[in-house]
Order: sequence, then C-alpha cells, then structure tokens
Amino acid sequence: MSPFRANSGRDPRIGFEMRKKGKYEGAGEFMKRMKEVQEEAQAALKKAQREMKKYVDGKRSEGEKYKVGDRVLLSTKDLK
Repeated sequence: MSPFRANSGRDPRIGFEMRKKGKYEGAGEFMKRMKEVQEEAQAALKKAQREMKKYVDGKRSEGEKYKVGDRVLLSTKDLK
C-alpha cells in the first residue's frame, strides 16, 4: 500500500479528471476504515523497528570501560 493511499484512502489522481462535488454519506465509515489502515501501518513500522534493533544489537559488542583518570590516546586527524 502506498503512503498516499494509507493517508487518503485512495490512489492519487493522474491527469486532469474533474472532481465530483457532493455529500458523501459514508464519511463516518471511511474515517473508521482510514484509522484502521493507519493503525495497521504504525504496527508494521513498530515491528520493523523491533526487528532491526534486534539484528543490530546482536552484532554490537561491548565498548571499552574507562574510569575518571584513565589515560587515553586521541587522534587529531579530524581536528583543524
């Protein structure tokens, strides 16, 4: 589903077809359906975030532990 369709509930217009004017009786049903689509999209994004975090955290290693007073060497390569 495209982001446009998830936000508006329809595919984007292509060309110059005229819009129809009138009162839409099913606006409440449309809003309910759109809310469900957006909640589904949010759930899919959160699931993808959890999976990416799990993958990245699995490859991450612990860094060095430094204490106040420890001496370290610093690179000046990127300092001007």
